[in-house]
Amino acid sequence: MLFAARSAVALHRLLDVLPVFAGDDRIERRFTLVPGSEFGLEALAALDAIGARCVPWDEALRTPYDLTLAASPKGELDRLRGPLVLLPHGAGFGKALSEEGTADSASGLDAAYLVRGGAPLAALHALAHPGQVAELAARCPAAAERATVVGDPTLDRLLASQGLRDRYRTALGTGGRRLVALTSTWGPESLLARHPRLPIRLCTELPADSYQLALIMHPNDYSRSGVHDLAERLAPARDAGLLTPRPYEEWAAVLVAADAVLTDHGSTGLYAAALDRPLLAVCDGGDELIPGSPMARLLAAVPASSFTSEGWEEWEGAEGSEGAGRVAEDIARVVAEHRPGAVRALAEPAFAEQGRALALLRTELYARLGLTPPGPPAEPRLLPVPRVPAHTPAVHAVSAAVDGDRVRVERRPPHYDGPAAHLAAEEDAASVRHAQSAAVLFRRARSAQTDAPGAVEGWTVEGWIAWALDRYPGRRTAAVLLSASHCVLRRRGGPLLSARIGTGTEAGRVFRPDPAAVVSAVHCWLAATGPPSLPATLDCLIGERSYPVRVAPATDDEATHTF
Repeated sequence: MLFAARSAVALHRLLDVLPVFAGDDRIERRFTLVPGSEFGLEALAALDAIGARCVPWDEALRTPYDLTLAASPKGELDRLRGPLVLLPHGAGFGKALSEEGTADSASGLDAAYLVRGGAPLAALHALAHPGQVAELAARCPAAAERATVVGDPTLDRLLASQGLRDRYRTALGTGGRRLVALTSTWGPESLLARHPRLPIRLCTELPADSYQLALIMHPNDYSRSGVHDLAERLAPARDAGLLTPRPYEEWAAVLVAADAVLTDHGSTGLYAAALDRPLLAVCDGGDELIPGSPMARLLAAVPASSFTSEGWEEWEGAEGSEGAGRVAEDIARVVAEHRPGAVRALAEPAFAEQGRALALLRTELYARLGLTPPGPPAEPRLLPVPRVPAHTPAVHAVSAAVDGDRVRVERRPPHYDGPAAHLAAEEDAASVRHAQSAAVLFRRARSAQTDAPGAVEGWTVEGWIAWALDRYPGRRTAAVLLSASHCVLRRRGGPLLSARIGTGTEAGRVFRPDPAAVVSAVHCWLAATGPPSLPATLDCLIGERSYPVRVAPATDDEATHTF
């Protein structure tokens, strides 16, 4: 078996097909890179990462293979020896590239690539939906005669992995926030090309305790720019908490974990729709989207974000809180108005045979090999738990509203230019500049102490708070976060206080806030009320939920607790 990949995105599709041959010791799996694409470098890196046996292109041309699988018809595939099976390298065939092949045809259905020397290139076209066969028949009848519908193996991985949603969200550090995924295809009409400042703008303006943002980028962006360059471009947004999942498997786990998706015209939006995620369209037109395609119909049916087309300039010029309010309203609206099954129905023209792709493909491929498949049925491999770094910002600009014992706080990055009550900083994770500027300083208790000789073993709670207020004489409150439900703090000139944090519940689920947000809430309450009457129970509104916080004088045990 030869797996011929021209780019990383094509390789990823082929890797999703591997379970078809799982457990069969009669099959030798070899991979080769088809020359001619500027996006091939990442494919080689991915093959090296999985330990795949690769053969040079020249060797692949000399060797007869019983079957070759490819997910792109481009390149000199007609020079390979043996039958070729073509799979799609995306969903829906909704994008045309005018500089490659026929201007109005998706490359996977373009006769310019599917017929070589007057004969069809592939022995089999394994497509995802009968509509794609009909489209192929209209454009290339000879190729359509060799087409069959097997479904989409990548979609089946997504669907099979939905039971791991909570695990994915835990690994991403989502908590009770709303995870919003931005999906960007590649090229001049992509979300990132049209709106490169959108990720940092959203990360800056949307409250950090209400929203978590992830950017799903096309593998070609990784191939063209490299991981390092992309990381540098997106550094301000990543520092503000933006997740950037890797282009194989991790993006799909993030999509399963997401609560809402902002999509351009790339096929990732169709996968999000098949998962029934609330969608907002971020597509400003252009020449790439094929009219009448499943993606075009999907974008026409879902709400458009308020910052597309002419609205983008208006949104860009809006004040921070006003712009943020529009986006938050857009997202909240599509989530609130979401009717289960409605968005999923919009993806049906792109995906048939859901849940059966590997079984159908296995039947077709083994028939061509003249072999009987091995015993166990082919099952989609569940998406691994993502390992994308979930950066927790060390500094926040905090806005607050105090009404008696009810306190609402919202946290955003320190460069936020809207109204803010104070700056809060994690003293041993923030820069000196931010620590010196913050009104609220805190430390998080570590679960383990170092055993290195001569190392400081720890602090007492009261000792660190006294040290922090002395070292930073302009700071007003210092706190130690002992756990997710307990912190101890002192406002300058006041007593040492203990804050016990209750949980919030919703539909049987239990949530906890970041205790750093609670410290800011207590700080603002103390500033607004003066010397408090203790004990007191505050109603802290953080993110989308309310949490009871009991504030009382700290006990001797709490003051002398070491961390």
